[in-house]
Amino acid sequence: MKQPSSITSLPASPDAERRARVIKYSITMSIRVLCVLAMLFARGPWLWVFATGAIVLPYIAVVIANVKTNPGSRTVLRPGSIERVTRRDDDTTPRSGEDE
Repeated sequence: MKQPSSITSLPASPDAERRARVIKYSITMSIRVLCVLAMLFARGPWLWVFATGAIVLPYIAVVIANVKTNPGSRTVLRPGSIERVTRRDDDTTPRSGEDE
């Protein structure tokens, strides 16, 4: 008999997971746009800082968006259909699940 899943042990729905990934990606790419705009007004070493951000942030955005989220610590549940059966030496009758 299959044990029903607990609602707290189920992963997020594909729509919720996709939405979270899109939000993370959008935030990172918005920071990239700000870096590109800041490059227009920056001079000296700040120009290199903003240029590095504009070049590296697309890679970081993809990596962050594709990281699998782990909703807290999951505990391993013991299946309900498995039960320990002990056998006494003087008992000769087979129990359920044992071969004769």
